[in-house]
Amino acid sequence: MIERWVRVSVSVLTAVLALGAAPAETPKTRSFDFTYKARITGLPAGAHKVDVWLPYPVSDDLQEVTVTGISSLVPYEVNKEPRYGSSVLHFALTDPKESEIPVEMTLRVRRRESLHHDLPAKRSRAARPAEAAQWMTPDRLVPLDDTIRSLALQVTAGKKTDLEKARAIYDYVEKTMSYDKSGTGWGNGDIYWACDAKRGNCTDFHALFIGLSRAVGIPAKFEIGFPIPGDRGQGEIGGYHCWAEFYLNGYGWVPVDASEAWKHPDKRDYFFGALDENRVQLSIGRDLVLAPPQAGAPLNYFVYPYVEVDGKPFDKVAKTFSYKDAGVEKGR
Repeated sequence: MIERWVRVSVSVLTAVLALGAAPAETPKTRSFDFTYKARITGLPAGAHKVDVWLPYPVSDDLQEVTVTGISSLVPYEVNKEPRYGSSVLHFALTDPKESEIPVEMTLRVRRRESLHHDLPAKRSRAARPAEAAQWMTPDRLVPLDDTIRSLALQVTAGKKTDLEKARAIYDYVEKTMSYDKSGTGWGNGDIYWACDAKRGNCTDFHALFIGLSRAVGIPAKFEIGFPIPGDRGQGEIGGYHCWAEFYLNGYGWVPVDASEAWKHPDKRDYFFGALDENRVQLSIGRDLVLAPPQAGAPLNYFVYPYVEVDGKPFDKVAKTFSYKDAGVEKGR
């Protein structure tokens, strides 16, 4: 009788545990075509050398990218920038005959949702890899100084682990900043602008997150690309979007999107440790020297075309970006 009761109890307990177990999250995926167009206009008479650099997205754990076409009358090559290894599409033209240069790149992308919500609460003693350590280096507009360190220590006071500190910084950024693109000054990813103005776009949100994370010893990196509208279909994309990742020792890289969390408060917890599938990444890092190197200053970040004429920056560049979900007929 006792043996039978034990067998029944174990069976009931097993069934209860099975019913109560949370189902594993299955990442969503999205497939779409992405078109990147640029038109360099108003080239000055007598221009000798024109260089055009475009970010060249590649496949990784979260996106499968196939370049389906590059359209231009200008010779091009694909290189890697030396600091972070982002791929760069470079066009070079000598003694242009026309005053305009159009270039176009089309991609087929399969993007996967990034989910990292089951994060270890305990501190890890694992050695930090060199790849993560390089993301402790300050950027021109995200310095590591006493002011930033002092703020970071205030924000993370009482937090013991890197995970607790990262979450405290994320919550501080999301609650302190406002997504506000009015006036000027925003959009440079300037941590001091973010601290003082407490508003801006995604670059400003994530400059603050990255800078405060590094100030308490957590490697953090900047990533940029384009958002794809959530509704399936096709259309133009107004501009770029960026996000960040921090390194959790013994686990790996964990994504955050603080500006999307601000815009969607109901997804505040989701965007700490997750990125949706509605995006494509083009490059990583700040203060970039391209390949071949540009004559001008390092780029603050790299998502739009960069052009030099005879070694000087040239800004007469029209650009459009569009998407079409797989299976959507053109024009519908």
